[in-house]
Amino acid sequence: MAFGQASGPPASGRQVKELLELLQRAGHADFRDARGPMGFTQRQAAGKFTAQEAAELIERLQEDEHRRETGEVGSGPHAAPVPSSPAPVRRQSSPRAPAADPALRGFSDDRLAAELQRRGWIVVEP
Repeated sequence: MAFGQASGPPASGRQVKELLELLQRAGHADFRDARGPMGFTQRQAAGKFTAQEAAELIERLQEDEHRRETGEVGSGPHAAPVPSSPAPVRRQSSPRAPAADPALRGFSDDRLAAELQRRGWIVVEP
């Protein structure tokens, strides 16, 4: 097997399409956008998966989506952490901060931080 080549048959077009749809519903624009948070290789970031890889990722993303819809807190590596403070604290935006996206105003700081951490970001209070 050559360096950087997949070990196994390639994923079907249907699997790749379903995987992309699940990634987009999880908040990623495409495979490259999901590379860091999902731990994709360069090959996978280009949309090239083996059938086994695609099946495992589809299953994982479907489980994560189900947890988000039902409000369950998972214990897997991509599960959102449980906030440590009992009550969310809303901060007023500082004069130098850009205006908040109106769609995000209804979410607490803790919930936004948890979502960013779920996607692989590091969140630190200002």
